[in-house]
Amino acid sequence: MASAAAPHAYLQQQARWHWVEIVFWLSTLLPFVLFPQYLQLASQIAITALFALSLDLILGYAGVVSLGHAAFFGLGAYTAGILSKFYWGEPLSLLVAGALVAGLVGYATSWIIAYFRHLALIMITLGLGLLLYEAANSASWLTGGADGLQGVRIRPLLDYFNFDLYGRTAYTYSLIVLFLAFLVTRRIIHSPFGLSLRGIRENPVRMPAIGAPSRAHIRKIYTIAAVMAGIAGALIAETTETVSLETLSFQRSADVLVILILGGAGRLYGGIVGAIIYMVARDQFSGVNPQFWYFWIGLLLVAVVMFLPNGILGGLARFTESWRRRSR
Repeated sequence: MASAAAPHAYLQQQARWHWVEIVFWLSTLLPFVLFPQYLQLASQIAITALFALSLDLILGYAGVVSLGHAAFFGLGAYTAGILSKFYWGEPLSLLVAGALVAGLVGYATSWIIAYFRHLALIMITLGLGLLLYEAANSASWLTGGADGLQGVRIRPLLDYFNFDLYGRTAYTYSLIVLFLAFLVTRRIIHSPFGLSLRGIRENPVRMPAIGAPSRAHIRKIYTIAAVMAGIAGALIAETTETVSLETLSFQRSADVLVILILGGAGRLYGGIVGAIIYMVARDQFSGVNPQFWYFWIGLLLVAVVMFLPNGILGGLARFTESWRRRSR
């Protein structure tokens, strides 16, 4: 009886909010006061963090490596953009539409993903992403092809808040959506289902022996991750009123993978912290040298991998644990 209650007690303990988390989310309001000129960048960071959070669900917790996750991001963006151009531009309904389309495609492809691991999985996800990219490029009559989707028109949020050049509405909107998605992710991670995902990541062969259907769980989490990526894509279309092939590109998938490595995959705040560091570094480095800013990003990535192999949050956790041991 005690052994059966132990996992639930562990999950309940992990699910409690720490004061550091509360401080972190309160600090996300600081750009409104301290950096009002960077609210557009802040909204891009929030959207990228949401995208990274969706990848972390499958990579960090389920061990599903994907190099084509931008496919769902792009699907959400194009769904919102096309619907706003030809039908209506109400932001909240476009967000739902982008999530549904990405979720349906994610569920359909999850039946393939669940049967493969490691190198085969990398190649399959990369191939699916490239196929969708070329399909969007070929359907220029609908997507605009290499020129991007023109004529995206988004109505004011709740028919009152305009998406202005200052980024106030964009950041507020993106931050609220990110926080709601984070709450859902937090609930998933600190649940028996989330614990099963971590078991699948460590040993997918043994998990069915204890009653956890590995493939079914992978299909579920892959679909959830696709929905979240689709929401992030719809957000980028709504806040910028532009959609291009770049939303489906391999570069987008590679960037979000770098973000997770920087922050720490398999850690709840890893994608968010990684997105902040990556986006701010990119903004600053590109301002110093627009042609060679990737050199500095690469240098940062190498330094993190060499000295903090579990990411920045992993390094902080190791330092904190070492400090606690010394203070005893």
